[in-house]
Amino acid sequence: MSVQTLNVVVQKRQEQGEGVVVLDLADPNGQPLPAFEAGAHVDIHLQPGLIRQYSLCGDPANPRVYRVGVLKDPSSRGGSVAVHERLVEGQAVQISTPRNLFPLVADAQRSILVGGGIGVTPMVAMAYALHARGSEFQLHYCARSRSLCGFIEELQQAAFSPRVSTHFDDEEPSQKLDLETVLGSPGEGVHVYVCGPGGFMDWVIGEAIEAGHASDHIHREYFQVAVDNSGQSFEVVAARSGKSVQVLEGQSILAALAGVGITIEISCEQGVCGTCLCDVLEGEPDHRDVYLTDDEKAANDQILVCCSRAKSKKLVLDI
Repeated sequence: MSVQTLNVVVQKRQEQGEGVVVLDLADPNGQPLPAFEAGAHVDIHLQPGLIRQYSLCGDPANPRVYRVGVLKDPSSRGGSVAVHERLVEGQAVQISTPRNLFPLVADAQRSILVGGGIGVTPMVAMAYALHARGSEFQLHYCARSRSLCGFIEELQQAAFSPRVSTHFDDEEPSQKLDLETVLGSPGEGVHVYVCGPGGFMDWVIGEAIEAGHASDHIHREYFQVAVDNSGQSFEVVAARSGKSVQVLEGQSILAALAGVGITIEISCEQGVCGTCLCDVLEGEPDHRDVYLTDDEKAANDQILVCCSRAKSKKLVLDI
């Protein structure tokens, strides 16, 4: 997957909350950046071989700034630490053009936005966009503590602030998220959006399904997923080169291919971003990503080689 890149500079850097840095990225010559829609993200090239995705959390109506919010994760694989340590004001950095895997539904009658911790970032951009459209929505921002959060002041001062509710574990019980009430009764035009830690998302999605919301009206974006490479070994054939390799239990297809000299562009390495997507010519994938839709997985003609495996004894890939 080839992605166009941009050269930008860190125009502004703010520390918001404990461990959250908010960056404004801009064209070095002050020119407008390519337009983006709420829910989009960019890849930030932090160093050779280290590329990470971050949701754009600014107002899509502002063409001169891409804003991202990054939590310094103690279990970081290098990305968030590099952002916090290296991206200071004035620093040049290469990013991708925006890509949107988490778009708003244009004709939704009502949107319910639920963000957990740093997962609120795409929801902030969504709130700006929905307000500009005059659409009905509510944003619910959940976290362990107010002190840990970014964007609090911005959301309090926004024109859409009456539509924002915050819920913190260490504050009064009355303000905690009552998900049953928030989700309410499902309707044809009601859409639910959720982003945050995996357990939090699973809870919101499960409750939404239990409440009767249609699965295609529940939209989600994962920013971190555990990769499971368990399972029997299988053969992978790279059709273009004719090379074949055995993928061992506990090994990714990506790593196995690298062992025979086949390099595939990667980024997240967790089945989130889609960078390592390959076409399947033969065999049945065991999809373990959160990038492909259920219909795309059922078609069995594509695979993310960073995390997925095979149900068949052999996979033939168009690489």
